[in-house]
Amino acid sequence: MAKTFNEPGENMPTYDAVCLRSIRGVLDVFGGKWAFLVMEQLHIGTMRFNELAKALGASTKSLTDTLRHLEENGIISREVKPTVPVTVEYSLTEKGRDFDQVLLAMKEWENRWRN
Repeated sequence: MAKTFNEPGENMPTYDAVCLRSIRGVLDVFGGKWAFLVMEQLHIGTMRFNELAKALGASTKSLTDTLRHLEENGIISREVKPTVPVTVEYSLTEKGRDFDQVLLAMKEWENRWRN
């Protein structure tokens, strides 16, 4: 039987160890400071690196690290176009778009509880 993390009789959902492992797995992918913000921008559409940097106000290193991490996890795709200078565009993959429902739930939560 899964371990519960709240007292019996409390009127709260019970989260078991499997649920908490799932949350850790999601945070391994999206837990970086910029990941959700990159996802928000790419939800709008494909963007170039400089467009993302300007929209987010992120440093080149922070944004590069975030984009690499999201690409390694299959959340975004990176397309290099042979132009002069080279153009690099980022977009959400099917896996990344599938996370939209979570982002929308976060938006609803924020709207409800914002002071």
